[in-house]
Amino acid sequence: MPKIALALPIDVEDRLAVELVDHGYEIVGRCSSADELASVLSITNAELALVSAGERYLNERLLVESDAIGARLVALVGSDAERRHAAAVGLYEVVELAAPWPQIEAALAGVPAGIPPQNAGSADSTAERGRVIAVWGPAGSPGRTTLAINIAAEIASGGYSVALADVDTHSGSVAPALGLLDEAPGFAAACRLAGADGLTRSELERIGQRYLSSHGSFWVLTGIGRPSRWPELSAERVVATVRQCRSWVDYTVLDTGFSLENDEEISSDLFAPRRNAATISALREADQVIAVGSADPVGLSRFLRAHVDLVEIVEADRITVAMNKIRASAIGLNPAGQVAQTLQRFGGISSAALLPHDQPALDAAILGGKTLLDVAARSPTRAAIGQLVSTRILPSRRPEAKPRRRRSRFAPAP
Repeated sequence: MPKIALALPIDVEDRLAVELVDHGYEIVGRCSSADELASVLSITNAELALVSAGERYLNERLLVESDAIGARLVALVGSDAERRHAAAVGLYEVVELAAPWPQIEAALAGVPAGIPPQNAGSADSTAERGRVIAVWGPAGSPGRTTLAINIAAEIASGGYSVALADVDTHSGSVAPALGLLDEAPGFAAACRLAGADGLTRSELERIGQRYLSSHGSFWVLTGIGRPSRWPELSAERVVATVRQCRSWVDYTVLDTGFSLENDEEISSDLFAPRRNAATISALREADQVIAVGSADPVGLSRFLRAHVDLVEIVEADRITVAMNKIRASAIGLNPAGQVAQTLQRFGGISSAALLPHDQPALDAAILGGKTLLDVAARSPTRAAIGQLVSTRILPSRRPEAKPRRRRSRFAPAP
């Protein structure tokens, strides 16, 4: 009978203790922190240790003590932050907190995670697929990149794992907007690996960069630094990369280009790459498209004309319209009402998200290479983007976290 020690939140411990006992494990210790478990691990003669990947329950000292007695240590990961913490302390034997018991037992037994069983139901595999959100807008700098960055930040602040990918083949700008290095474009590298059938989760984490934030960090696949490199982002490679991202993170946010033209397909070379194929493929692959326009007379005109082309590529029910830079100085009195009326009258668009313009906050964000959530959390622009994410992107009902009761129970199982 394998001996196992636990360091878990009380609700998780109560749930898994039943499974452990029913499957022949002897619980020899129940601890409330990593330090407590590290102190008593050798006394219990435990062969296994199952802990939460949070900072309270996992630290370097616990890894040292478990290695010293030869106890196998497995961590349960409940969020992107916990996964990063486990990797930071050097523990890679992790399993998802919401995983079914067979997966947890396989991790305890040292069975490497691999391809799901062939008889796994299609409904389960579909449920595990992450969602893809594409941000698109017409020419004229309506704020595609700014919106994509801050959508990613808002989703990450909700506890989800997020990847932000720069798919723009004309003017990729996610990296400089976040103060990241872009000598080696991450998305282009991912596309090359996908073209060679070599793109895996570990490769995505190797080539991706992290935007670190106390509110919620996220992965960034930077865009091409020189527009001349657009042939690297072929339609097939982009689709393969986006699909791999679905199994990597909960949400993938794509910052796309502006052009939807297909005129280049008139070329006699049917196999030549298409510059706008990356944008069009990303939009078709996305579960939801956030179509953003600038709320001024010129921006509205550009958006309404381009929106006609967008609905030919993407079904209307997958499109969410967001009008950016709402301000009276450019559109007159009652700017929100005038924009809503214009969209309804000339485009048949109702219920668009209206984002007010806060230039000082946006300037502070671009100056510091940060998100609005980090530099101006009370900005009306940030609040409007947060409302857009919470009401139109994230699930309407999210499970509430149970209050954690802190206690220490180092005692053998009855």
